[in-house]
Amino acid sequence: MKMTAKLNDFQRIPACNFTFIIPLYYSFKDNNNLYLVMEYAIGGDLFTLLRHMKQFSNEMVKFYSAQVLLAFEYLHYLTIIYRDLKPENLLIHSNGFIKLTDLGFAKLLPKHKRTWTLCGTPDYMAPEIILNKGYHNSVDWWAFGILLYEMTTGYPPFMHYDQMKTFELIIIGDIKFTNHFNPLLKDLIMNLIQIDLSRRYGNLKNGIYDIKNHDYFKDLNWLQLYQLNIEPPYKPLYNNNNNDLQEINHFDYDNEINFNIAEKEQFDNSFDDF
Repeated sequence: MKMTAKLNDFQRIPACNFTFIIPLYYSFKDNNNLYLVMEYAIGGDLFTLLRHMKQFSNEMVKFYSAQVLLAFEYLHYLTIIYRDLKPENLLIHSNGFIKLTDLGFAKLLPKHKRTWTLCGTPDYMAPEIILNKGYHNSVDWWAFGILLYEMTTGYPPFMHYDQMKTFELIIIGDIKFTNHFNPLLKDLIMNLIQIDLSRRYGNLKNGIYDIKNHDYFKDLNWLQLYQLNIEPPYKPLYNNNNNDLQEINHFDYDNEINFNIAEKEQFDNSFDDF
């Protein structure tokens, strides 16, 4: 990733101190690299788990999506739009809960402002991004609907080997549902993957509460979830006897690089405000 994107990451993560967002512990740099030391999520990412399981149960979809919903509620309260939701950016903690990571595309955007940047993962891009119409956090709610669909089926609703064809499918917005879809989940997805912004959940007068109060989440205790007092439907298996350091001997090493002192600091002005 470009240095500018990582600087964005570096600037925003410290401000995001939330249960379901990966924390930044340390940061340091040399003349060539910026290093971000974050929490280790031993369960890997949700994408890997989804590919292994093919598709998630309704219980898992509800459990994981509710945590993303709370993370978005927090970010949007800080007027930060995320813009890069996908299973690869959801890390599984040892306790079975997930944490949102990679704020490289996140943007601090006041409520009355709009942005026109074309960014994100093609399968998850909202129509207003593709059509260069200018957008705010509505794009996160579109992506949230895509995530719900992919966790349920194992694949996103709009996909094609040709990226331009993918964009065409997104702009058309015709969603195909299989028979095994939970009716309440289907209704929620249809209100999220909504081309008309005046009808998209999360973007209406009630904001996020149209989603949190939807019947799909009716049996979920949001406070218990935030306090991590809900039993996760899946917990990663790992050895908890501090033998992880022994695995270092099995890692591949690159050839050692001899560092030289640069005549001039390459990023001298990059951290003036930190």
